Amino acid sequence: MKRDIQKLTNSEFDVLIIGGGIFGACAAWDATLRGLNVAIIEKFDFASGVSANSFKIVHGGMRYLQHFDIKRLRASCHERSSFLRVAPHLVQPLPILVPTYGHGKSGKAFLATGLYLYDFLTMDRNKGITDRQRHIPLTKLLNKHETLKEFPDLDQDGLTGSVIFCDGRMYNPTRLVLSFAQSADQHGACVANYVEAREPIYTDGKVSGIKAFDNISQKDILIRAKTVLNASGPWSEILFSDNEKIKQPGITYSRDACFVIKKQLNEKLTIAVQGKTKDPDAVLSRPARHLFVSPWRNYTLIGVWHVVTDMHPEKIQVTRDELTNFIDEINWAYPHLNISLDDVLMWNAGLVPFGENEPGSENLSYGKRSHIIDHKLTDDIEGLVSIIGVRYTMGRGDSAKAVDLIQKKLGNPVKRSPTDYTPVFGGDIDSFDKLVSKISEQLPEMSSDVWSAIGHNYGTNADRIIDLAKEKPMLSKPFVNSTVLKAEVINSIKYEMAQNLSDIIFRRTDLATAGNPGEEVLTECAALAGSEFNWTTEQIEKEIAIVKGSFPTLN
Repeated sequence: MKRDIQKLTNSEFDVLIIGGGIFGACAAWDATLRGLNVAIIEKFDFASGVSANSFKIVHGGMRYLQHFDIKRLRASCHERSSFLRVAPHLVQPLPILVPTYGHGKSGKAFLATGLYLYDFLTMDRNKGITDRQRHIPLTKLLNKHETLKEFPDLDQDGLTGSVIFCDGRMYNPTRLVLSFAQSADQHGACVANYVEAREPIYTDGKVSGIKAFDNISQKDILIRAKTVLNASGPWSEILFSDNEKIKQPGITYSRDACFVIKKQLNEKLTIAVQGKTKDPDAVLSRPARHLFVSPWRNYTLIGVWHVVTDMHPEKIQVTRDELTNFIDEINWAYPHLNISLDDVLMWNAGLVPFGENEPGSENLSYGKRSHIIDHKLTDDIEGLVSIIGVRYTMGRGDSAKAVDLIQKKLGNPVKRSPTDYTPVFGGDIDSFDKLVSKISEQLPEMSSDVWSAIGHNYGTNADRIIDLAKEKPMLSKPFVNSTVLKAEVINSIKYEMAQNLSDIIFRRTDLATAGNPGEEVLTECAALAGSEFNWTTEQIEKEIAIVKGSFPTLN
């Protein structure tokens, strides 16, 4: 990807997409495949907002069974299957074990009945997924002995066994967003990070472009487009808040938070335990919502907690007291986990649309659908559409609905592009194991963890990393205590539009997977980047300071 500001300002696009998260990137890929002339701009870097802070689960719609909402269940399952098909290097099945107790709603019979019904309603879930390791298997029941073999420290009082079902897991949410942006770029879209949309341009009452600001050159620019799709998530209402012509939809947001710990309970299985809150909208459900303790790489993810908030999306914070309460709840739900603040390596949090809730409500109503707004209907402004996505899983499917609306406004026939079957950049893989084996042959001196990480992050484009590593032997070395090769830093600058050290550390590589990788890694990475960017010593020090200041803190 190359950042072409001249093309951005000298062209007239069919659609200009504002926002480089999962919804914007998917919309750009979809619109490009439909033959539209597309531009996508992002104020910061791709996947630097909500998408970066996902709990990394690709939901298959299981929860909607509790609401008897079969349409949404089927839609979520379809989207999970789509990600498994088009990005098999970045999405894989996630087996989840749910312990069962007694014979009521917490019992095995109750839960198994629901899961068997779910299996029946999603019989086509593996359609078109060529790699059998990416198939979502049927529900599996374990007896008490088998359950304790997997999680020997579970409370045994009343334990009858467990049920295992599968969802999807993202290896790296930021690189999944990037793969969609790269796909759009490869098919002709004009893609640019660090370009901030400021205000619409109107011609005869119709939006005809955007006044923007290039945060790299520090210059105002004009971008002409026949239509504009605002896909900036929780920034959507802030973006045009000073524009009297555009009404704000007044959406309620939740700050969804999770955290990472070093210890790992089980290398393969996520465990779901019942927390302290309920789903008030569920027609039929277990006594409480589930919290998930999930292996991710060599760490464990724990979450998710929700709180209705009016926080600015750039000022999201999890306080020490809140995190302490999260830890108290997970220790209450799973006593033998016995974690403390000292075990927490990093927290993640982002804003997502939520349901309508009374102030101070404990049992919160989840957001159920993405918001797609036709501003012709709400503000009598033609040519402007907004999409505020409800969750990462629906990024591809719901953005396609927004592009349908764009097509209608352009006067084009609405014909869906096959983004649910077309592999994204790096995703044309028949077998992930064969891909990793091929990488191991090219880099025999590396460990299996390095081979696997390269396969996950780059897929069929791993050759770029391998070629860079072979050109310069020093680039074939991994950073200390990491699976990241130094070649990946150069790759991110040459081919992936990284503009600074933060882009490289947080969104192009795995270096910040679970917090600050340490002074040695930051210094070495900054020196490599500095040699490509021709940074001065002062600039290198500034970049390192910015990265250090970007890690989540506790107040």
